[in-house]
Amino acid sequence: MRPATSSTTSWSAAAAMAAVMAIGGGAAAAQSLPDGENGRYSMTPIAEGVLRLDTRTGTVSTCTKNAAGWACYAVPDERSALDAEIGRLQAEVEKLKAQIAAGPTVSGKVDEALPKSDPLKKAEPKVSEGDRGIEIPLPSDQDVDRVMSFLEKAWRRLIDMANRVQKDVSGKI
Repeated sequence: MRPATSSTTSWSAAAAMAAVMAIGGGAAAAQSLPDGENGRYSMTPIAEGVLRLDTRTGTVSTCTKNAAGWACYAVPDERSALDAEIGRLQAEVEKLKAQIAAGPTVSGKVDEALPKSDPLKKAEPKVSEGDRGIEIPLPSDQDVDRVMSFLEKAWRRLIDMANRVQKDVSGKI
């Protein structure tokens, strides 16, 4: 075999470079194809025009033809709104956790003790010690007077109604 000369070496280097360019050029050509030919968009016909799905980003658009030509508008994405609300709530939770970790914050006067019972709460029935019976509080005189007044008015109206019915019946017979 004869020793390699500079021209033989340059020819083999050129051939190797051409092979690399041919292999790499095919990949570069595939990447330089328009997005529609590379399978990026998926089109589905709908009544108004075409529904376009971007397979790389997941964005959905509606494409319609008008006087100026075709126009595509992104469909509102519920997911982005939900993600924004989740982020807001997570930030609020973190803020509340930080407030709790900082310690209790009490506003107002705390030197006096709070009342032990609710002044508007009605008294519960008491149990007597000897016979373990339940004591039921009786109504006051004012409560009894109100009930009696109601019953008297109802009785008078009933008597008046009976008298009117009797007059109507006796007048027709």
